[in-house]
Amino acid sequence: MDVAQVIDKPTIEALIAADSLGQMADARPQPRFEGSVAEPRAGLRAGHIPGARNVPLTTLVNEDGTFKSVDDIRSAFVAGGVDPDRPIITSCGSGVTACGLALGLALAGNEQVFMYDGSWTEWGASDAPIETGPAS
Repeated sequence: MDVAQVIDKPTIEALIAADSLGQMADARPQPRFEGSVAEPRAGLRAGHIPGARNVPLTTLVNEDGTFKSVDDIRSAFVAGGVDPDRPIITSCGSGVTACGLALGLALAGNEQVFMYDGSWTEWGASDAPIETGPAS
């Protein structure tokens, strides 16, 4: 059983250039995703990868740190504009929290997950395109 596979920046750039990124969920808090606050790491631009949707990891977990029910997890992805049954790329600030999204998707029955381990630390430090504001 493969829960998540790793995807790299050149592959994501190629998918964006071909207008075939598909679904991408960013686990960072909404203000960081939208670029309305500065990134905590020096030298990173604020915003998100073009085409990404915001599904903060906090929407998948209870106050005690356990995962919510499968129905609630699925609802969190849907609320973020993501179909939890289709292939998806997860990202976050450094690649760690994206694994939480991948685990949530696995709990919801989706094993078609690719995790961008470079995440915003790599993307935001590069000259790759970015978007700010809510997901479009």
